Amino acid sequence: MSQSAVDPLEFIQRCVRMRKLFWTYHVNMRLERRYITREEILSEVDSYAIIESYPDDKYLPSHLVAATRFHVLFAIDAEGDNVRVVTAYRPDPDEWEPPDYRRRRKK
Repeated sequence: MSQSAVDPLEFIQRCVRMRKLFWTYHVNMRLERRYITREEILSEVDSYAIIESYPDDKYLPSHLVAATRFHVLFAIDAEGDNVRVVTAYRPDPDEWEPPDYRRRRKK
């Protein structure tokens, strides 16, 4: 399947539900310090909404997803039929517009 033929949100949600995902070294180093668990990321799959897309990201196209209480950056590997969890964080109110934190503040 080509990257361009993929609906990114559906693909991410399907891969998360089927546990077709890889946790990068980066996210593994950050989760505990940011008080986010893998289980939280997995259990909030129904609340995901893509808020930014980076089709030309370094290795794979990636998408910043807002969940109920945090953001997650997923990289899509359509050919490998999986996603990579690149990073996760709680949005900073100084950088993101309340109440849902889905829009960056203007600088």
